[in-house]
Amino acid sequence: MKRYQNILLLVAVAALVALPLWLVKRPAAGMNGTQAEIFVGADDKATDLIGRIDPHYKPWAKPLLQPPSGEISSLLFALQAALGAGFIGYYLGVSTTRAAMRREVDTESRC
Repeated sequence: MKRYQNILLLVAVAALVALPLWLVKRPAAGMNGTQAEIFVGADDKATDLIGRIDPHYKPWAKPLLQPPSGEISSLLFALQAALGAGFIGYYLGVSTTRAAMRREVDTESRC
């Protein structure tokens, strides 16, 4: 029974990741005819502002991986944030458990 629950949870997580990307509707094209991005972040806005301030600016570094769309970029950012939060939560749980076990061993050794 536990195995089926785990498989069901994995399918639910995959659906929660894929469905919003599939069901979201794109806004109409802008006045200049370009397709509007749905998930535009602060990085894109900063890049546009730098281009307006200094049109001859050349970046000093190139990205290692260029995601095909803003949606994929947002997904990767969210995945990175989730992994980081999971790591921090795991570390806090392990350190709390270790401290509790040390206290338990200390109280047993005093008795």
